[in-house]
Amino acid sequence: MAEELEIKLTLAPNDMAKAFEWLSSLQETSPGKTGQLINRYYDTPSADLNRQRIALRVRQTGDHYIQTLKTQGEFVDGAHRRQEWEWPLMGTELNIGLVADTPVGQDVNLAELAPVFETNFERRVLMLDDGEAVIECAMDQGSIIAGEQRLPLNEVEFELKSGDASRLTIWATRLADQVSVFFNLISKAEQGYYLAGIHEPVGLGDEVDATTRLFHDLAIAWLTDAPSKRWLDELQEVKSRAQHGGVLPAWEWLAESLASGASLRSLVGNPLLGQLQAGLLNARS
Repeated sequence: MAEELEIKLTLAPNDMAKAFEWLSSLQETSPGKTGQLINRYYDTPSADLNRQRIALRVRQTGDHYIQTLKTQGEFVDGAHRRQEWEWPLMGTELNIGLVADTPVGQDVNLAELAPVFETNFERRVLMLDDGEAVIECAMDQGSIIAGEQRLPLNEVEFELKSGDASRLTIWATRLADQVSVFFNLISKAEQGYYLAGIHEPVGLGDEVDATTRLFHDLAIAWLTDAPSKRWLDELQEVKSRAQHGGVLPAWEWLAESLASGASLRSLVGNPLLGQLQAGLLNARS
């Protein structure tokens, strides 16, 4: 078992090439692998894994196959921290015995596991080493597919491989200064479960700080494309932090946009959204 820490950014489709070009131009980056990833996610008919916020998938990259089990974990400064198990496979078939040896295997009828949805995309990787941290930058473009339903995928992942975890936020902020980004706390798996009709995302509880609650609520708004008064409540709580972080104009823009009924999806291409989120994260550090 390993622990994963990463920041996920959703971009407008036409900004993906700009982000890759900028990251590639940095002296801190070096080229990594590029390839097509086919990911099939599994659950039981009663969605036992999803109810426990667990994702189980088999990934194919060329002639390599990996089975992965992930917990939702927790959100830390705009990043996901999760437990993760990975096993190499000989082919595309799910190995139930590997899951049985994890804590998950004690609570789920593994014989009922079946494919639920797929995430299929091209991944371009850059390795970033700034002397304080080594970060994998993965640029993912493709689709999430559940039956006849399809959701476009345009995402940049900054995953910490070693070093100072705070560098994730720093580099995400630098990218937000170059292109429009959205700090997205809804994982690919959650998007797929929602698309399949077996997951309805809910907001985080009051035990979580206001910035994280706001980020998560905005991610739900982006995924469901539905209005929610709670966005405005959370925005009011972080106003002073936005002022401290020097992003009060961006806060005012977002508050006015949401109050007027604008959809979150329509705002993702505006640089103010990512700059507001980055400013809130930096004001908290």
